[in-house]
Amino acid sequence: MPRPDGRKPDQLRPLIIQRGFTNAAPGSVLIKTGETHVLCTACVDDEVPKWREASGLGWVTAEYDMLPASTGQRRGRNRGGKIDGRVQEIQRLIGRSLRTVVDMKALGKRTIWIDCDVLQADGGTRTASITGAYVAVMDAVAWLMKKKKLRKNPITDSVAAVSVGLLKGKPLLDLCYLEDRDAEVDFNVVRTGRGRFVEVQGAGEEATFSRAEMDAMIAMAERGIERLLGEQKKALSTGRR
Repeated sequence: MPRPDGRKPDQLRPLIIQRGFTNAAPGSVLIKTGETHVLCTACVDDEVPKWREASGLGWVTAEYDMLPASTGQRRGRNRGGKIDGRVQEIQRLIGRSLRTVVDMKALGKRTIWIDCDVLQADGGTRTASITGAYVAVMDAVAWLMKKKKLRKNPITDSVAAVSVGLLKGKPLLDLCYLEDRDAEVDFNVVRTGRGRFVEVQGAGEEATFSRAEMDAMIAMAERGIERLLGEQKKALSTGRR
């Protein structure tokens, strides 16, 4: 069965990583994976949460949300401290993923705040957020280094993420919304540049899956992540907008 956008089963959606998308934040990236567009910003606060103060270590945390017009039907904004379960789960995943590649001692007693705002959603918003947020954090750290606020670069590795799933028994990489909606099984895979897994989120929506099918999906995801890591590196090697 052909994919909605004509891609091969193991093909990523067209990817654009645009650094310096806004001027105010030390790190600001617009990432486009097909029709999913996410603005990822990284800001620096020269303090840490109170529970973290005695440790002498830094902190990295994330917030995520979808703009009201990011999908076909208007979404209400998260107001008054009320955050729905899906949003909370995703922002925790983004924060965990980025913390795995930051040396908190080297970062010092400061916080990097990551904000991922989905401008347009067509599946894979959490994985796009992680991939884009890494580039934004790299730029925020470069800003700190330029201002001589850091003695040592705290970034220890790269990190990226992608979705994969089974649709009519066939593994597919980087699912768009229609594929994600209809998939019998879907996974979100987060992995570092050194090949270490941060998280593998997977479940059978309407079917079970075998060990062989799971291995095939994760292997496909790893190949996709290798390409994403290469695109991150390419984006970071060029000048900001």
